[in-house]
Amino acid sequence: MNRWTCIVIAACWLSAVTVPARANAQESKLQSSIDNILSAVTARNQPGVAALVKKDGKVLLSKGYGLRKLGAAEQIDPDTNFRLASFTKQFTAMGIMLLVHDGKLRYDESLTEVFPDFPSYGKNITVRNLLNHTSGLLDYEDLMEKAEKNKRPLWSPEHQIQDSEVLELLKHETTGKFAPGTSWAYSNSAYVVLGLIIAKTSGSSYREFLQTRIFAPLHMAHTLVYQKDVNEIANRAYGNTKEGTSFKETDQSSTSATLGDGGIYSNLNDLSKWDDALRNHTLLGAAEMQPALTPVKLADGSQPRWPIEPDGDNLDPGKPVEYGFGWFLDPYNARARMWHTGSTMGFRTVIQRFTNDNLTIILLCNRTDLDPKKLSEQITTAYFSERN
Repeated sequence: MNRWTCIVIAACWLSAVTVPARANAQESKLQSSIDNILSAVTARNQPGVAALVKKDGKVLLSKGYGLRKLGAAEQIDPDTNFRLASFTKQFTAMGIMLLVHDGKLRYDESLTEVFPDFPSYGKNITVRNLLNHTSGLLDYEDLMEKAEKNKRPLWSPEHQIQDSEVLELLKHETTGKFAPGTSWAYSNSAYVVLGLIIAKTSGSSYREFLQTRIFAPLHMAHTLVYQKDVNEIANRAYGNTKEGTSFKETDQSSTSATLGDGGIYSNLNDLSKWDDALRNHTLLGAAEMQPALTPVKLADGSQPRWPIEPDGDNLDPGKPVEYGFGWFLDPYNARARMWHTGSTMGFRTVIQRFTNDNLTIILLCNRTDLDPKKLSEQITTAYFSERN
């Protein structure tokens, strides 16, 4: 071996050592930046947040901040189970897609085909309309308020409305908000109904179907559809609301028992497996998954918009919206993503999957004063800033 060959080999060896060292330093700096963002809004003696950040399937950060339950010692960690709220909708959508894959259901199947006793306004509402929020079904919380008007309260945190009751409320109506496909409005009612469709079409309960077809195959051992007096939640985080400078436990409401729109509990470790399954097309191939990732267009070919009237489920009144099946598809700073938030009594959640960048961010909060979507976007900005 001559002198020049030795020099070349030595240079290559130094390069091989230097590049990983630089990458590790960059990764450490990024982890510190993310940790600073989340530490600034949480404290060890308060409810908090669980955070997962992954790149190319590799975990960059998986960490908890704060308490699982007020007055208890247990800190939030990657095994802490949170109520996902509307984060649940992507699992409900996957359940429907698996039934379509099985040949047991069609996207163009009408509500009255599945439930023959549903009023005639359901004849033109398809499974696809329910999935992409173009069904026009009335909001069940509005129907609850209507049913309770001038009467004693019918539902409470102790006596919660059930899925079957939501369906009955919808059956008492004669029309929806708009003709199916002609407008767009985020609909919890639609996803409660989709959960019931999964149960009726599969012949098992919504809970059992998701366990058998999604959670068990993906080894999501601690993820469950929670039903009081049916199952229990291990390592459970309890929801809270901030009042002044203190917190009050606000874990359950009169609507906390509905399933398809928000009834799943999960943790970072299990949701990391869900993220891997989506990346690797474990449950459905890329072609079968494509309908979920195609933004809906209205019947006239136009792009839908959020309703003009603001309400709790209206994130961007009057603005354009891109939605597939259980996923928002609006880009962030021109970066393609699939994402969803969750908001319910005591909890706020978000998943952001930047598909072209292979970056995933999941935040689960057991307090309502934090905005996980904004926090996740701060983390996104920090990530790309460190990479540049």
